[in-house]
Amino acid sequence: MPRHRRFGRGLKDSLPAVEAEALKVVMRQVLHSGTTTVHEYRAWPPADRPREHAFSASFFCLQGADGTPLGVCSMTVDVTGNKRARERLAILSEASTHIGSSLDVMQTAQELAELTVPLLADHAVVDLVESVPFGLEPAARIGTTSGRRPVLRRAGVASVDQGVLEMPAVREEVIHVPPTSSFAAVLRTGRSHLEPLLDTHAGPWVDHDPTRAQKVRDSGVHSLMVVPIRARRCVLGLALFGRSTEQTPFQEDDLLLAEELVTRAALCLDNALQYARERTAALTLQRALLPHRVQGGAAVEVASRYVPADMDHGVGGDWFDVIELSGARVALVVGDVMGHGINAAATMGRLRTAVRTLADLDLPPDELLTHLDDTVRRLNDEDADDTDPVPAIVGATCLYAIYDPVSRRCTLARAGHPPPLVVDAQGGATVPDLPAGAPLGLGLGLVPFESVELELPEGSVLALYSDGLVESRGEDIDVGLRRLGAALAQPGATLEDLCSQAMETLSAQAPADDVTLLLARTHALPPAQVASWELPNELVTVPTARRLAARQLREWGLKPLVTAVESLVSELVTNAIRHGDSPIRLRLIQHRVLTCEVSDTNTGQPRSRHPGNLDEHGRGLHLVGRLSRRCGFRSVTNGKVVWAEQDLPPPTGAR
Repeated sequence: MPRHRRFGRGLKDSLPAVEAEALKVVMRQVLHSGTTTVHEYRAWPPADRPREHAFSASFFCLQGADGTPLGVCSMTVDVTGNKRARERLAILSEASTHIGSSLDVMQTAQELAELTVPLLADHAVVDLVESVPFGLEPAARIGTTSGRRPVLRRAGVASVDQGVLEMPAVREEVIHVPPTSSFAAVLRTGRSHLEPLLDTHAGPWVDHDPTRAQKVRDSGVHSLMVVPIRARRCVLGLALFGRSTEQTPFQEDDLLLAEELVTRAALCLDNALQYARERTAALTLQRALLPHRVQGGAAVEVASRYVPADMDHGVGGDWFDVIELSGARVALVVGDVMGHGINAAATMGRLRTAVRTLADLDLPPDELLTHLDDTVRRLNDEDADDTDPVPAIVGATCLYAIYDPVSRRCTLARAGHPPPLVVDAQGGATVPDLPAGAPLGLGLGLVPFESVELELPEGSVLALYSDGLVESRGEDIDVGLRRLGAALAQPGATLEDLCSQAMETLSAQAPADDVTLLLARTHALPPAQVASWELPNELVTVPTARRLAARQLREWGLKPLVTAVESLVSELVTNAIRHGDSPIRLRLIQHRVLTCEVSDTNTGQPRSRHPGNLDEHGRGLHLVGRLSRRCGFRSVTNGKVVWAEQDLPPPTGAR
């Protein structure tokens, strides 16, 4: 400022009235006290009127030889650069703690918008490429096709004026970007755009979206920055910053700060995107491996629920299954692979397949868990890395149950899994005393698994679940079991309603572990649908067995099956007499299919042979297989049962 504009003039002639008055107060204090004082203030110097500067003024008292105050000397330094540097460091420090607090891309975008207001801008908007919120990576270049509008989704909005928040667009709204706009250019090139003085009365704003341009005018935004959100050579979206209350337009150093903040947010968004892709893959794999529809046949009515863990913890390895067995029985299983992520989901699929294979062998629950434990150990041995000093060990828990609707008895065994819950028809909930067993695959097989047999009255509800439903931090599992029992103690409610009630017992927050629930309401097969005879161990018994079976089928109205069942009975009873021991029992069960069972005390397993052309024997099991829809055998106490199934004929009059 020229000297002639300062000599002989007051402060008000060269500074704004407010700052001039503040400086006068400081100078009087220095004059009266004789101490040196530093005062910082803001002003717009004539040489750079559009830009606000920060000044630091030091005031000294001038004294005569006798100490009498004579005047005040001041030295003023423009510290705009230093002050802005400090402010930038403070904002970047805030960014390191406030952006990326979760693995949710929408929340991360909102955190970026909220951080920059009002530290950098009066209004901030973050728009992501439409595929990003769904865990899909966008193309490297966006909007390159002529005339095609890029599509974004609003993910973050912040403003100093709450009334302006929803004026341009609300969160999660789809934004169509005009191809000739500066926004489309930023998406295509990946370079930022600075518009110190925003003109919303002409150009693409008015040509392509006059309604939105009017909303921007109403908000008072006069300066704009558009910064691309880039990660790994891909543009994930745009960050828009505007000023309305702050009259100073954006400058180049503001753009540098905005780019630094967006770069930090882009790293967090990319991490969240990669995690979302992995979680989506794990969730897709898990849902593909889980049963899409479970049926309990004539034995049980079933319903299920599965809720994956939250974004921060990842998808786990929970699984459940309902497997129909011979003789109208059904197997119920719930398991949980330790750990989270795609590896846990893949291991879950391997174990579910193993359980189904072992279930086809009709093993008792304790024997099935023993074989499953061996399977998990082999998987650990195969997956062990010799170069890893601490190889990863796969562990899992499992609960396996078999329910027989003829005897109304349920046999259960568990391997480190939470115990089942039994709710009777009156709503009383109990936890059966079932040995816990050791988790699978952890090398603790010194103690064998134990089965427990329960009698379940008709209408009982058997609840199998994972620990995510009843366990939580700071709470004992007994509390969760009581809460689950209270939710299921509703006589007359449907299983779907009970599942919904049980899910409502979870906290409002997303679960930290997968939540799995399988409910089964038991049914008893009426005695009139079961026929059983004990036969002597003599070949002359075979015609008698044929006649008994044929007569029973006629009583049931299944005359079309007589010929085939007579042949099945002949082969199965003959094999039992020739290769088994007394007593021999023939049983027919009418449920969704007709099951023909022949039991004996021989523990040997029947095997199909490949007889030669001249052999007189060895074709019995081949004939049984051709005459039945499904056949097999299972081991029981003191013997075995060989069975075959026949489809029931359609009702009279049906095509």
